[in-house]
Amino acid sequence: MLSVIIPASNEAGYIGRCLTHLCASDARAVQVIVVANGCHDATADTARATLGHCLPEGWTSTVLDLPQGSKPGALNAGDAVAVHPLRVYLDADVTVSAGLLTALERTLDTDTPRYASGTPVVPRARSAVTRAYARFWQKLPFNQTAAPGYGLFAVNAAGRARWGTFPSIISDDTFVRLQFAPDERVQVAQTYVWPMIEGFAALSRVRRRQDAGVKEIASLYPGLLAREGKPPLAALEFARLALSDPAGFATYIAVSLAVRLGSGGAGFTRGR
Repeated sequence: MLSVIIPASNEAGYIGRCLTHLCASDARAVQVIVVANGCHDATADTARATLGHCLPEGWTSTVLDLPQGSKPGALNAGDAVAVHPLRVYLDADVTVSAGLLTALERTLDTDTPRYASGTPVVPRARSAVTRAYARFWQKLPFNQTAAPGYGLFAVNAAGRARWGTFPSIISDDTFVRLQFAPDERVQVAQTYVWPMIEGFAALSRVRRRQDAGVKEIASLYPGLLAREGKPPLAALEFARLALSDPAGFATYIAVSLAVRLGSGGAGFTRGR
């Protein structure tokens, strides 16, 4: 049985769609926990209303409304009320396919520590810049590894025991993924849709935050990055990728340069 924890900060425009797709899953006995945190919109009310009319029989739900905006705090609050040993952590703008929860439950049904995710699908963006960036980014080594886990990751009880509370850091998903060796991570075939943020400025802000998150983990948890398992990208292969998609390459490099030369806070941000 699964507990699905959804941290949501000012996600009134997305949480309804997220929950509607989640409730269309073929899994049984799921606990849905939405943790609205620091919201100035109708996220909590929208979550309650959506769950009120689409929650399947046999499922349960809880909506927490926390005054403090903190994703690690929201994750910890969700864990505190979770009752099932298998945990799914889901971003509020992600939509899951109908069979994903069942596939994750089967995969996590073992006494061996295990981390799992679905197969991510990046939908066509409205922005031409984001379309070009996403096209190139998806070909990079990180996205060729099993279960990269952005937007959705899941662990079993033995895996969840690898860490205590979520620390107050930028990149909670990277922190969790690196608690597991590559051979402990499983990607199931069932999909989920993960929308990439829109526009050059937004891409730069979020990429800056992602880079800062990796540096923070390297500083606070020496040795964790050794578990990444990401294949190296040789110069020849990078050149081949660039030649195969010049527009995507140029956009990716432009965003990378903007991140390197720019400044700004690395706290939580979204690009929409």
